[in-house]
Amino acid sequence: MYVQGEISGLMRLQDKFFNKDTAFTIEERQLLGIHGLLPPVVRTMEEQVELCLTQFLNIDEDLSRYTYMIRLAARNERLFYKLLAMHGDKCLPYVYTPTVGLACLHAPYVFQLPVVLFITIEDKGHVYNVLKNWPQADVRAICVTDGGRIMGFGELGIHGYPIPKGKVTLYTALGGVRPHYCLPICLDVGCNNSKVREDPLYMGLKRKRPSPAEYDEFVDEFMEAVVSRYGPNCLVHFEDIGNADAFRLLTKYRFKYTMFNDDIQGAGAVTLAAIASALSISNTKLQNHRFLFQGAGEAALGIANLLFVALKTEGLNDNEARSRIWLRDSKGLVVYNRPQSHLEEYKMTFAQNRAPIEKLEDCVREFKPTVLIGVSAQHDAFTREVLELMALYNKRPIIFAMSNPPSKAECTAEAAYTHTRGKCLFASGSPSPPLEYAGETYHITQVNSLYGFPGIVMGAICCCISHLTPAVFIVASHTISSLCTDDDHHQCRLLPSLNKVTLCAFEIACNVVEYAYKSNLAKRKPHPTDIRAFVKHQMYDLNYEAAIKTWLQEYEK
Repeated sequence: MYVQGEISGLMRLQDKFFNKDTAFTIEERQLLGIHGLLPPVVRTMEEQVELCLTQFLNIDEDLSRYTYMIRLAARNERLFYKLLAMHGDKCLPYVYTPTVGLACLHAPYVFQLPVVLFITIEDKGHVYNVLKNWPQADVRAICVTDGGRIMGFGELGIHGYPIPKGKVTLYTALGGVRPHYCLPICLDVGCNNSKVREDPLYMGLKRKRPSPAEYDEFVDEFMEAVVSRYGPNCLVHFEDIGNADAFRLLTKYRFKYTMFNDDIQGAGAVTLAAIASALSISNTKLQNHRFLFQGAGEAALGIANLLFVALKTEGLNDNEARSRIWLRDSKGLVVYNRPQSHLEEYKMTFAQNRAPIEKLEDCVREFKPTVLIGVSAQHDAFTREVLELMALYNKRPIIFAMSNPPSKAECTAEAAYTHTRGKCLFASGSPSPPLEYAGETYHITQVNSLYGFPGIVMGAICCCISHLTPAVFIVASHTISSLCTDDDHHQCRLLPSLNKVTLCAFEIACNVVEYAYKSNLAKRKPHPTDIRAFVKHQMYDLNYEAAIKTWLQEYEK
């Protein structure tokens, strides 16, 4: 017996949302018209996961592991997410940082259909029609990039498409967002990086980026099209947009649409959580610290702005809070009236009214920071001299080398611990193995926005939040730091271990929902009586039974 109809058995096997591969029972194979299209073995989902893990671990090259995972997701979505859920420590680095950066550099070679939705500036006037071509109609969360600033690599244009794909994968893998709610988008507005643009393998438009006015007109149409197609509560997550564009769009849209910029706001939330843990370990208060940033882009300003809010909650006024935050960019310390250097408007909030200082080590000598944060993508910017100065001025210097990938990091964990003689509290932006130094084992914290944005997205779409206020990111930050245990602090972990990241996302989602209802930002009514049950009910079901139920419902129709 088999099911007759317009959908053939082969088409059913090619549907990633419902495919079970060899987990189909013989009865199901006969019912669905796929008997004979699979080898006769019948495996449980758990057996499939272990088989996939064996295949995955037998692959030697990082990029090949990335393509293995992408192909698995395209063939059997539930199995892909089950593998991530059961073995995230082994697999997550190959669908997200740091390997996603490698995928961007080799974008033409890892391209799979359909990975993301590509919308070009030549589609202007017809963006809504392009959105309609995406096969899923009930989209609730979008991650979008224009390739303007991909990790530490700079502008890659359309070859930055693996970034939104990786982000929405974590919406589901960590946050529990149902995959068909997620839409990764790459806006192709051209590319000013001639080396990338003129490469014969470049897949995007062979043109330079438009003027800011034309760019804004295009993005305005995109945002309006999203609302028209998916409704006003569809969340738009901007990622890896160039600095000037990112700040301008955030200022323009933050209260008009349900949107956020993860490089600015998400990075701030996770970094603030790591700083809170460092303060607990050193038994100090935030108001007693001084923060020096190597870098003055999106991540630096996002972290600085949240620090500013947090310092004010401890009783400092605006001037006192700003005086504790110094930024250094490629031209030196960010100060007013810097000679022969234009100061971008988005940096003005934290510009210091003092004489310029060019070198980082001179900034450290002058300011004597207690916290040094690297977000510049300048490899080895934290020199031996800088690190030794931090140890000279501080009993427990806090040093974050957060730039991705590792080749762009301001220093290594080994350099930080060696040149501070083991005194520092250190974190990096990429995964790093434990470090042995002077007979002690140090667990290296990865300060990465994956701790924050999956839970923020899940919470936002659960309650249909109208817009994301700064308090949402403070809520996320407090949630993350609260999950650090005394044992974590004893091992100098500044964030919960990666095996808790799914729990972290769930707790953030629940707390964001609670905050949204208390603040009258939630558009979904009525107010849930049990928020945790409310969030759990909306989470993605990893088990195959959910797919079978959907199939049976379709068959009965």
